[in-house]
Amino acid sequence: MIEKQQKIKSEERAVLVGLVQKDQTEEQVQEYLDELAFLAETAGAHSIKRFTQKMQHPDSRTFVGKGKLEEIQQYISGRNIDLVIFDDELSGSQITNIEKALGVKTIDRSDLILDIFARRARTAQAKVQVELAQYQYLLPRLKGMWKHLERQGGGIGTRGPGETEIETDRRIVKDKISLLKKKLAEIDKQSFTQRKDRGEFIRVSLVGYTNVGKSTLMNLLSKSDVFAENKLFATLDTTTRKVVFENTPFLLSDTVGFIRKLPHHLVESFKSTLDEVREADILLHVVDISHPQHEDQMGAVNKTLQEIKAFDKPILTIFNKMDLYEEKNFDEWLGTDVKFEILRELREKWEHHTEHNCVFVSAIERKNIDLLRTVVLHKVREMYKVRYPYKTVYF
Repeated sequence: MIEKQQKIKSEERAVLVGLVQKDQTEEQVQEYLDELAFLAETAGAHSIKRFTQKMQHPDSRTFVGKGKLEEIQQYISGRNIDLVIFDDELSGSQITNIEKALGVKTIDRSDLILDIFARRARTAQAKVQVELAQYQYLLPRLKGMWKHLERQGGGIGTRGPGETEIETDRRIVKDKISLLKKKLAEIDKQSFTQRKDRGEFIRVSLVGYTNVGKSTLMNLLSKSDVFAENKLFATLDTTTRKVVFENTPFLLSDTVGFIRKLPHHLVESFKSTLDEVREADILLHVVDISHPQHEDQMGAVNKTLQEIKAFDKPILTIFNKMDLYEEKNFDEWLGTDVKFEILRELREKWEHHTEHNCVFVSAIERKNIDLLRTVVLHKVREMYKVRYPYKTVYF
């Protein structure tokens, strides 16, 4: 179905909606909406307006309250708004009710992420994974949602399986899911065979939140040309390169970026891609230290690593974008001693948290990249010594 995607309309105009639920602050929800706006931009939409509401629990019919829905409707009325994007997952009936009230196409964060994945998929494996995730997303939303899915207008949230009118039967969708799983299993077998053929090399994988600079670091460390872009999910496919540091070879892989509120069915569908992470010997966790919510992003990555049972591996944390961190935190009036003290405290904090398994770099300015190479080389050599204690060929 991916190959039959309709081309997105340029610059759709979107309204974003978030709910401040219990145990959340207004600031947290605004930060989530910042990310949602970035997701929308990646998908080709421009965020015009934001709406938030404080509620203990989402309304079962319309997610937000009746008054807030009317407020959104009044804003939309008379304006050229193409879609409304909710930051949390909506049920099929909620989408139907909201669209009926607003008269505008409505999608949620999961639908938006799937839309981006559908456009970013390049290999046969990625395309099958995305299509499977799309059908798994749609299955529980079939009731009352087909009218929403049959629109021919195109744009965000209408790519993929939802465009066809023929698949309006639950059994057909289940059969399609079964077929895609079988197809994916065959591709997984081929991928497993390819990974087995890589021999006895130590395997290192770059992991991290989306848009933290993994692909840029991959290019620097492997001297390869991996696609890097300042957008979320710039690449979905795992790229693996053989790297040699001081006569010590190892395999370095760049993997799909993680994100908060990543749809569970998407994690399930991409588990074969994440096998590269599961089977790695060493993980390089790349963090955008300049991002105001970098600790939350680290938590999201660690949670996903736990989900795929890869959290117990040796992890080197790479705090990237130090140039942006200094730009945001240092002004021209700060003395050299004060700057030094701020950086010292930052290093000591994370050296304590990571048990000295961290490096601070700027990939874009190539600062501390030589140090990073040295630390990675040391960890790779130590891993070789443990795995092959009687071999000296790599040293």
